[in-house]
Amino acid sequence: MSAIFSLRDVSYQYKAGSPALTDVTLSVEEGERVALLGANGSGKSTLLMAMAGLVSPTSGEITAFGEALSAEYLADERRAQAFRRRVGIVFQNSDAQLFSPSVREEVAFGPLHLELPKEEVVRRVTDTLGLLGLDDLAERAPYNLSGGEKKKVALASVLSMNPDVLILDEPTSGLDPRTQHWLVELLGQLHMAGKTLVVATHRLETLRELAERAVVLSEDHRVVAVGPVDSILANRELLLDVNLIHPRSASPSLKV
Repeated sequence: MSAIFSLRDVSYQYKAGSPALTDVTLSVEEGERVALLGANGSGKSTLLMAMAGLVSPTSGEITAFGEALSAEYLADERRAQAFRRRVGIVFQNSDAQLFSPSVREEVAFGPLHLELPKEEVVRRVTDTLGLLGLDDLAERAPYNLSGGEKKKVALASVLSMNPDVLILDEPTSGLDPRTQHWLVELLGQLHMAGKTLVVATHRLETLRELAERAVVLSEDHRVVAVGPVDSILANRELLLDVNLIHPRSASPSLKV
């Protein structure tokens, strides 16, 4: 395997001076399923956005596919388009991602932006709507859909671009149990098809199904542990320290 993302001493501060990430060093290999694990506010979403090229670190370096990922690099339209072809991000709040008049147009937006031939756009939209069971919703306005349906459309809008890497922020948040199970199974199928997955979550109950390796962020925005999911779940002291379990909780390695 080769590294898709390499981060070295990455820090990010908001304009007000509050830190969101502090000296983060990690890598993601091709074909991995990696979970960014941490309490709310630990910096998981900011880290995902940095890896997706949506924010630039205050300090440190990010390399993606062997190239330095920076604002200057993405200012080149050709390079930016090539990067967007390979990396797709699904936000926690689907409303922040959906803006087109219909589901069909939403799913077509990415392929059209990549300037693919019209026939290829139509094929991708048709295939993606079918894959996610959205055919009956194709002409509906996304803002009129349920939370679970919006999540499916947001995912479809990314999958239609057929990226190598899927970056997902709290993908099971707000979903009913049936939709949550469907999504976890779909992500497993996408991984089996060769996709690299990077998932941010604070939910331990689905962690084993989402990833094989976990990167743990503390509440002071630092990486404090990296390892196999089973090892992370077995480390009760670590999970307590990063505020992922309550002192009276049973061991997640037994519950999950």
